[in-house]
Amino acid sequence: MSMPTIAIVGRPNVGKSTIFNRIAGDRISIVEDTPGVTRDRIYAHGEWLGNTFSMIDTGGIDMGDEPFLKQITQQAEVAIDEADVIVFVVSVKEGITDADDKVAKILYRADKPVVLAVNKADNPELRQDIYDFYSLGFGDPYPISGAHGLGLGDLLDAVIKAFPDKEGQVDDDSIRFSLIGRPNVGKSSLVNALLGEDRVIVSEIAGTTRDAIDTKFVADSTEFTMVDTAGIRKRGKVYENTERYSVMRAMKAIDNSDVVLFVLNAEEGIREQDKRVAGYAHEAGRGIIIVVNKWDTLKKNNQTLHDFEVHVREEFQYLAYAPIVFVSAKTHQRLSELPAMIKTVAGNHAKRVQSSTLNEVIMDAIAMNPTPNDNGRRLRVYYATQVAIQPPTFVLFVNDPDLMHFSYERYLENQIREHFDFSGTPIHLIERHRK
Repeated sequence: MSMPTIAIVGRPNVGKSTIFNRIAGDRISIVEDTPGVTRDRIYAHGEWLGNTFSMIDTGGIDMGDEPFLKQITQQAEVAIDEADVIVFVVSVKEGITDADDKVAKILYRADKPVVLAVNKADNPELRQDIYDFYSLGFGDPYPISGAHGLGLGDLLDAVIKAFPDKEGQVDDDSIRFSLIGRPNVGKSSLVNALLGEDRVIVSEIAGTTRDAIDTKFVADSTEFTMVDTAGIRKRGKVYENTERYSVMRAMKAIDNSDVVLFVLNAEEGIREQDKRVAGYAHEAGRGIIIVVNKWDTLKKNNQTLHDFEVHVREEFQYLAYAPIVFVSAKTHQRLSELPAMIKTVAGNHAKRVQSSTLNEVIMDAIAMNPTPNDNGRRLRVYYATQVAIQPPTFVLFVNDPDLMHFSYERYLENQIREHFDFSGTPIHLIERHRK
């Protein structure tokens, strides 16, 4: 279920973020609680002609006070590491600059397809000025206007053609899971403990440190694939300390997983970045297990586990469906429970419910707690059916979707969970007007 990844690369002020937002279909941003801090999201999903993909806006990767050319060099290297296809953005108004040449030379060394986008071609006259860009050596340049959406269809057609060939891929029935979390929560130690060996992805041979490797193993007669999220790179120390880059890496791991193990550090407690990473997994609709690692380091009494669990539930209220397990990679405490939990959550994530049984539950719920009334108009639910899995998604056909209050939707979701085991997975309810 691996999703292709596009990286949008180029020098500053060529319109990378505008193109990113245009393809994503929205102006995407994250506003943090820290005063004065507003950051663009650098990772999003896109879709073109039935093809879904992930996107990275390298312009949003903050390299601190690095010199100008060093900064764009590092951003291009991030793209080389992460992308299946690279969109190299230049500006028709400025022509080819020294910085463009610098990025081009970096991309020459990448064993990745590169599609050249000439931005700010807002009118036919400017679109005629693209021919100089053939000298960059990346084939046909595609004139576009990120601000107005012009030419993006042709650009995306070229990107889709450059995606990795799926024909040679073998169907994989194993359960794919990944471990995500902020640095120093013990993900790598848990990986090694689960595999029963020290697995270190470090090599001095050029080129061997770029590609992540998924690892298969069998537990309780079930085949699992552990999606490699450690991402140990030779250049990692250059930008791995960037919070936004680590979040981007977590997002890619989430996309490639059926189940996500969200790892917390019992010794350090819950941090703000924990909440951000967990929120991404929840939004992506993946199955989630909360793994509290380094449990052996705490001085405990009869209330310690209960109190910590209450604290986790308070901080992650939107993950009320996710089971919590307290483990130690060092002592292997409760690690043997994880494969069975992952299998259960994966099964719930792919569960289907018969429409007849689902409608009995919905109608009984409405009988116990009638639908809300808004200015004399009452919500009517005519029929419910499941339309998707991973995550389980249900459509409620109603007289007016605007009459569905979020609290009543939550009530119906809770009723569904009471009758069917969806532990570990979010479920989505969608209201549709019955014509």
